[in-house]
Amino acid sequence: MADFATLPLVIEPADLQARLGAPELILVDLTSAARYAEGHIPGARFVDPKRTQLGQPPAPGLLPPQEQLESLFGELGHRPDAVYVVYDDEGGGWAGRFIWLLDVIGHRRYHYLNGGLRAWLAEERPLSQDIPAPAGSPVALTLHSEPTATREYLQSRLGAADLVVWDARSPQEYRGEKVLAAKGGHVPGAINFEWTAAMDTARALRIREDIAECLNGLGITPDKEIVTHCQTHHRSGLTYLIAKALGYPRVKGYAGSWGEWGNHPDTPVEI
Repeated sequence: MADFATLPLVIEPADLQARLGAPELILVDLTSAARYAEGHIPGARFVDPKRTQLGQPPAPGLLPPQEQLESLFGELGHRPDAVYVVYDDEGGGWAGRFIWLLDVIGHRRYHYLNGGLRAWLAEERPLSQDIPAPAGSPVALTLHSEPTATREYLQSRLGAADLVVWDARSPQEYRGEKVLAAKGGHVPGAINFEWTAAMDTARALRIREDIAECLNGLGITPDKEIVTHCQTHHRSGLTYLIAKALGYPRVKGYAGSWGEWGNHPDTPVEI
């Protein structure tokens, strides 16, 4: 059986199917409970996307408590030699957030299934309704701060020549026409490239093949530090993933996102 070592971060359905029985594989489904029950990729373990977030206002996108993460990864059978493959059915937001979580716990062996379940179904690959039992008890984790931009960090970096804030929200949110917090608008200097604009609807929501050129044209370039956000660091899970997949060396997710920034009294805003 082929291993995962030669594969890029973003893999195709054929790559995964050839490795479904690999002992090191932890396959994570981030669709919905109903979709998972209807049929999922064989061997996949369901994770409710809500378990990847704190879920409390004003910034529900912040990290859950460490003990909750330790329970979650224990159920998945987390171990140092594991290789994670993650997928969802929405184009990569929740799967990308899970990859950010893996970076937070210091685990770098992971892949994203390009197009997720949509691409798998489009190629008529096998599904299963078998539900794996929880793999184990909570595991001790060390959380790392490097993958995350805090509000304080982002404010301290505003205006820096080597910083790009990638806003993955809709143009209406970015322009302050749709307001989902006390304040509307965007982080000063942020570049808006909505997460759905990165998806190829003609290819089962795979990441568009010209994404590198699109980002370069906007000034979201690998020589910069990229801080990406949306409202809750769900949509920006995809944009975080994309920057990582393109090999950008300095990428952070702003977990507080606009839920925090737009509700904080001391944050500057542009419209």
